[in-house]
Amino acid sequence: MNKDLLMQLKRVTKTYLMGEVKVEALKESSLDIYQGEILVILGPSGSGKSTLLNLIGGMDKPSSGDIIFKDRSLSKASDRELTQFRRHEIGFVFQFYNLISDLTAGENVALAAGLVNNPLPTQGVLAQVGLEARQYHFPSQLSGGEQQRVSIARAMVKNPTLLLCDEPTGALDYHTGITILQLLKQTREAMGSTIIIVTHNTAIGAMADRLVRMRSGSIAEIIVNDSPLPPERIEW
Repeated sequence: MNKDLLMQLKRVTKTYLMGEVKVEALKESSLDIYQGEILVILGPSGSGKSTLLNLIGGMDKPSSGDIIFKDRSLSKASDRELTQFRRHEIGFVFQFYNLISDLTAGENVALAAGLVNNPLPTQGVLAQVGLEARQYHFPSQLSGGEQQRVSIARAMVKNPTLLLCDEPTGALDYHTGITILQLLKQTREAMGSTIIIVTHNTAIGAMADRLVRMRSGSIAEIIVNDSPLPPERIEW
């Protein structure tokens, strides 16, 4: 690819202890992640895709192997250093939005802006996701699609290097889901962020620059897509 290398996962594993039982959530896996790409991680439940996303996002450390971000090892980082990494480099978009219910849409976004030194303008980001007129509404007053757009705005306002999306269309109907995918693609084009989407929906892989297929805790296949589809042409 003709993009700059942003992150490397080198023979990374993750094992959890459940009582006396060891669960290999992620077997030895290696992956390069590039600046400005859309990367879709695809696999069924239990395939290890969410574990992989958590490691990329600094929410967890690998049991073995190394994760290098901009020449810095995250595997050796302290908890404080990982907190700073998540705060300044990562934007998260969740399946069920994770908005603060007693804050308005605008306040949810402004709260995230307050976490970083150089946030984007809150009003501008709300306008970008089409919610300027809904900024004073609480999450309970918004539709599912509107709540997900607030979630994306909250991630965008930090101007993150990596935008990590865990099943961002999973709780939405088809047409709203396509709107969210269009917004993610527009975000990449406007901000240059790397966007990683974890999903079990195989159709979404068609919009990716690269597709990672996971199976039984391992990366089974990495596919380069020379002709990504625009989201509006994706059907499921």
